[in-house]
Amino acid sequence: MPTEAKRQAVAVLREQLARSRTLIVSEYRGLTVREIGEIRRSLRKQDVQYRVVKNRLMKIAAADSVRSALDELLVGPTAIAFGQDESATAKAVMDTMRPYKQVRVTGALLGDRAIDATGVVRLAALPPRGVLLAQLAGAFAAPLATTAGLFDAPLRDVAGLVGALADKRAAA
Repeated sequence: MPTEAKRQAVAVLREQLARSRTLIVSEYRGLTVREIGEIRRSLRKQDVQYRVVKNRLMKIAAADSVRSALDELLVGPTAIAFGQDESATAKAVMDTMRPYKQVRVTGALLGDRAIDATGVVRLAALPPRGVLLAQLAGAFAAPLATTAGLFDAPLRDVAGLVGALADKRAAA
């Protein structure tokens, strides 16, 4: 029979799953309570929530949404970082965990898709979402600007020739 505290914990986990687009799962074995608190404070400054979870309760919370993708990541003592921006969350977690050699990132959940630890490292190397969108917009705009310059060049050349011809006739 589940206790009221467990029901509340599952409800809180369901709420966090619903609000978060990115979950980065890590094994925190070997950390002290003080070190986990330091990690939480550091990540909270970057809009990422870090929470130690019981695997069984997390599986129950994820049963109706992303269960199959999350099951393989919930092994051993587990802590999950909940965030919104995929690359910013991964970068924040990787940078924060760097001094703690005993912490091992086991994978991540992006929406309903699981990625492994190497995928998290590659994701952390990406620029933030806003920068990627700006680069994409620039990639679309560059050929258009080049095309506009090519169409404008003959008119500019004719105007230059007319100006040179007018200067030559005025001098003569």
